[in-house]
Amino acid sequence: MIFPSIAVVRSLIAAVAVLLTIWAESPSSPLQSLFANEWLRDHFVRLQSSLEPETRITVIDIDESSLSAVGPWPWSRTRIAELLENLLGPYEARGVALDLVLPERADAEGDARLAMLAGHGPVVLAQAFDYVTRPFPVRVGQPSGGTPAPPHALGVSASGYIGNHIGLAEAPHTGNIGFIPDEDGTIRRLPVNTLFDERLYPTLSLALMQCCWGKSAVPVTNAPESTAVRRVPFSRDWNAYTIIPASQVFDQSAPKTAIANRLVIVGSSSLGLSDRVTTPLSASTSGVLVHAAMLSSLLDDKAGKSPSPWPGDWTAILFSALVAFTAAYTFPRLSALANVSLLAGASVIWLGIAYWIVPRDPDFSTTGPLVSNLFLLTVAVPFDWQLAQRKSRDLLGTLRQYVAKAVVDELLRRGLKDPLTPQRLHVTTLIADMEGYTSQVESLSIEEAAQLTRDFLACLAKPVLEKQGTLDKFTGDGLVAFWGAPLPIEDHADLALDAAQQITQEVARLSRERAAEGKRPLRVRIGVESGLAMAGDFGTSSRSIYTAVGDSVNTASRLEQVARDYPHDIIVGPGTVSKSIRHRFLFLDEKLVRGKGRPTKLYTLEPSA
Repeated sequence: MIFPSIAVVRSLIAAVAVLLTIWAESPSSPLQSLFANEWLRDHFVRLQSSLEPETRITVIDIDESSLSAVGPWPWSRTRIAELLENLLGPYEARGVALDLVLPERADAEGDARLAMLAGHGPVVLAQAFDYVTRPFPVRVGQPSGGTPAPPHALGVSASGYIGNHIGLAEAPHTGNIGFIPDEDGTIRRLPVNTLFDERLYPTLSLALMQCCWGKSAVPVTNAPESTAVRRVPFSRDWNAYTIIPASQVFDQSAPKTAIANRLVIVGSSSLGLSDRVTTPLSASTSGVLVHAAMLSSLLDDKAGKSPSPWPGDWTAILFSALVAFTAAYTFPRLSALANVSLLAGASVIWLGIAYWIVPRDPDFSTTGPLVSNLFLLTVAVPFDWQLAQRKSRDLLGTLRQYVAKAVVDELLRRGLKDPLTPQRLHVTTLIADMEGYTSQVESLSIEEAAQLTRDFLACLAKPVLEKQGTLDKFTGDGLVAFWGAPLPIEDHADLALDAAQQITQEVARLSRERAAEGKRPLRVRIGVESGLAMAGDFGTSSRSIYTAVGDSVNTASRLEQVARDYPHDIIVGPGTVSKSIRHRFLFLDEKLVRGKGRPTKLYTLEPSA
């Protein structure tokens, strides 16, 4: 089976992260749901909502105080007509929209006055379309004010309606006040145009603007499907709107400047009228304020004050691609903490970008790059952590070839910050090689010479590691090993001598096996000396080695060379003799070895009884 390279796997992980953002930007993606995208958008909307007064709109509120002053609901049609006449007459409102549906006839005089106002004045009546498919569709009153739908017209299909009674059906301007809440019941969008019986019906705010400026003078922009459903920006806090109790219009105590030449929406915040909805700005809002917010947005569009459009989906995709492929480069090169910090920082940066884009693109998913970053956190970070762990295991496996397993385990147990940092320690160095190696291999084939070398070095290395030594290096036909580093060992001299004795036994065994095959016998020469040495990780930036350097190490090398002049395989220096507790020695001679200013005493191990 062929497995992809690590670089390919990293690239695939980055590609999947980008695909997640592309998926998130799809309108049908679950990530567009209220649990992610909408939740974050709502927070941005609340943070961005302005308190700058909205001076183009006034809301006339049929509130509790008005009901107390004028009388309980329902008011007579005469009362409602009087309210509209005051707004259009003394108060000189530019246009009035009524956020109330009147499906049944009432007092004839009042209905007649309302019909006259709706037919000849800048008055928009209300009707409510139903968008829920029901076994028995809601059909109350008479829909009015629509226009024939052109082919392929964009509109939200309605299943039913609650319209005004037939006496008001001739009103030229009627606006839809029906809502389509999200799954959590929050109103975030309005059906700008509703399609019913092959006719298009505008929402209340759009109908009011068309009433005052004409249909061709009112742009509906901000999204490709904005002529069907449009997100309400809620760019202003509710406190930015001018809200006047209806009772003050009746007694004309409201200031004229708060109404004159403004667009007016008449609605109710009274709990008794049950016109309460949930919006991103608050959990309970008067429905009339939603229409006021949409009207404010449409007026901004008309005045060219809306934020310039920005392609949020492409920004999200490009941002995710940048983060994902940057992560593919940095993850194998930085620590896990640094990589997690990178993703956290990228997420914070994206939140800032998304905060800026939200009012400029109503449909992109704010959470796509966050989901991609979460994917990288849960997949890419563990993947590279696993690779690092495998690399560490490989390094430990390599280290165990040179250092006894017990020493490696103890290093890990102690959790030393940098156990390989050079330090001055008391060590015992053992240097061993094969006597007459050149003459041994010159008559052998390459394969036989290689096998002899491997077998001989195995005889040297095995005792070193079994006796907790550190294998410094192989020297062709020999090795250098030491005890007492990287971990200090109290009996390092005796352990080195134990290893030396075992080496001679292993080499003797190998020599007997070769002699039985008619081959030349083998002899090992060993030099052992103890003393202070600098042990640690030495080398260059490109290659390093853990070794020991010092006078005792050099002396051990000289003793190994001296062994050729004696019949003893092991030559021990005075430093090791002074450190040893468990071994006995025979004095051999005093000899001036190379690199020493005075003669060195030479010893060998006393044969065991």
